[in-house]
Amino acid sequence: MNIPSWMEQKERLMKDLQRRACALLAATALIALSGCASMGVNTDPRDPFESLNRNTYKFNQGMDKALFHPFARLYQAITPSLIDEGISNIFSNINDVVVVVNDILQFKLRQAVYDLSRLAINSTLGLGGFFDVATGAGLEKHNEDFGQTLARWGIHSGPYVIVPFLGPSTIRDVVGYGVDSALVSPVAYVPEPAHQAGLLSMNYIDYKSDAQSTGSLVEEAALDEYDFTKSAYLSRRENLIEDKESGAGEFEDFEDPATSPE
Repeated sequence: MNIPSWMEQKERLMKDLQRRACALLAATALIALSGCASMGVNTDPRDPFESLNRNTYKFNQGMDKALFHPFARLYQAITPSLIDEGISNIFSNINDVVVVVNDILQFKLRQAVYDLSRLAINSTLGLGGFFDVATGAGLEKHNEDFGQTLARWGIHSGPYVIVPFLGPSTIRDVVGYGVDSALVSPVAYVPEPAHQAGLLSMNYIDYKSDAQSTGSLVEEAALDEYDFTKSAYLSRRENLIEDKESGAGEFEDFEDPATSPE
């Protein structure tokens, strides 16, 4: 049996990445064009596609109630809490690769060493990330992604958008998510498409399971769920970019001094 050479695997991977990039650009263009077609009177300059976004928000809510929430409840019912927490920890550990890369891209070099230490400890002593040993050792998790990196590089956020199945975002964060997912995350380099799809599906169901309680709080607290969700998302993204969340402020003396306009 012939084993594909490293060059052949690399070429196949590059073709797959090009396909994903084209799909991402097409989806982003579709959002923008559809939004332009449905623009009406709007008082929020951050949300010029509000009519489209509200419809997409309703679609996501409907899909959650009809499909993903029942799956998430079944997942919680049949998965022991230790296993559920371990699966969440594994995907958090995988995400730490994304965090380290974006630390470096933002010139947060001391934080990169810190987060790399966290990744190394959880990947070894934590049995591939199943146990979060690093947090117990005082290495708290940070939240960095390519959307934040683009902001640090001075790229404006662009319009607020609701992405089907994924939820609140901005044009900048959509691009950032695509880069992290297709180029940075280790899941992108899993050679078998079926295995990769399985990991992504498990991550999504685990995320939906963990997010159910938050969704209930939003429904109870908000007069307008859409506006509440938008304000919460944009506020949190601003805090993350300015290092007001995730403990990154402790490394501020070592960061690139560039500002990040929204």
